[in-house]
Amino acid sequence: MAAVETALKDLMAAIDGTIGVALVDYNSGMALGTIGGGPELDLNVAAAGNTDVVRAKLRAMELLNLNEAIEDILISLSTQYHLIRPLTSRTGKGLFLYLALDRNRANLAMARHQLKKIEADLEV
Repeated sequence: MAAVETALKDLMAAIDGTIGVALVDYNSGMALGTIGGGPELDLNVAAAGNTDVVRAKLRAMELLNLNEAIEDILISLSTQYHLIRPLTSRTGKGLFLYLALDRNRANLAMARHQLKKIEADLEV
C-alpha cells in the first residue's frame, strides 16, 4: 500500500502529460496532498472547485435514485483533461484523486488505467 505522497509522485511519473495531481477531501474541499501544478494551475483552487463538481454529481444521482458508484468524472478542456476519481476504499470514503493532463501529451485511456491502479494501492 502506497502512502499519499508516494502515490501522488507515482501518478506524476507514470502518466505522460501530467500537469498536477491532488488528493482532495470533498467534505471540506481541502487538498490533503498535491504535486505539480504551478502558475498555470493552482491545485488548491482546483481542489475546492472540483469538490463542487463531485457534490453536484452525487446530489444528482441521489435525486435520480441511481444506485451506482462514480468511477471517474472527465472534464475536457481545449488544452487539458481533468480527471476526478472518488476513492472507493473504506479508508478513502469522502476523498477523490484529481488529475490534470496536457491534452497534447497525455493518453487518456492510459491515464484512467493508471489512476485506477494507483487508487487500488493508495493507503489513506
